[in-house]
Amino acid sequence: MKLLFVGDVVGRAGRQILARQLDRLVDRHAIDFVVVNGENAAGGFGLTLEVVREFRQLGVQVITSGNHIWDKKEFLPQLDRCNDVLRPANYPPGAPGHGFGLYETAAGIRVGVLNLEGRVFMSNLDCPFRCADACLEQMAGRADLILVDFHAEATSEKMALAHYLDGRVAALIGTHTHVPTADEQILPAGTAYQTDAGMTGSRDSVIGIAKDIAVERFVTQLPARFEVAKRQPVLCATLFDLDEDRGLARGIERIFCREEA
Repeated sequence: MKLLFVGDVVGRAGRQILARQLDRLVDRHAIDFVVVNGENAAGGFGLTLEVVREFRQLGVQVITSGNHIWDKKEFLPQLDRCNDVLRPANYPPGAPGHGFGLYETAAGIRVGVLNLEGRVFMSNLDCPFRCADACLEQMAGRADLILVDFHAEATSEKMALAHYLDGRVAALIGTHTHVPTADEQILPAGTAYQTDAGMTGSRDSVIGIAKDIAVERFVTQLPARFEVAKRQPVLCATLFDLDEDRGLARGIERIFCREEA
């Protein structure tokens, strides 16, 4: 089975290049299932129901997220209603939404998707390692393949969780830093891994934000309202070739699409 994971979609520039490129990628690689990290898709911060519907129309099966999922307060009630939108599972009990989901491809392959958030340099959340154990126990026997989106800052934390889950999930992909890493690999027990899938948004930016504003904040240390950049859109994604019979990976490939507009 071919699964495409698209790295953090940032604002309109990210959504537009996704709309222009996704069908071509699906046809070229015979992709069966599409997962997109959409936590920055609505104006650079959070999600809206309109953006979720836009992704669905493009053929996206699951939308994962991270710490910015809470930024659009009006969307929070939708988290309990949208089974195809995930928030990190290791938020405390009572947080709206779902941390993992079970889905099915057109060919009947059962796909589990688990969303987790790191703790190093981020929030003091529940342990993602122990949370992963609990979620995998709930998914046992209900999924042929499991993909983990680990939304984390620290490379070491992402690598450690990948080795911890090696052989128990088909793939673990890192998100959050918006910079694609060149370390895609299949770990010894069969789990495909990449530290960060990268960003789908403006390349002429500071990780998706207008570069002049980002530079000003670093230089002056004064607050300034972020604006999402628009020029030179890129799409960063990772293609997984997964064996549904073994629940492990056969291959992993980085994908990079660039437009000059």
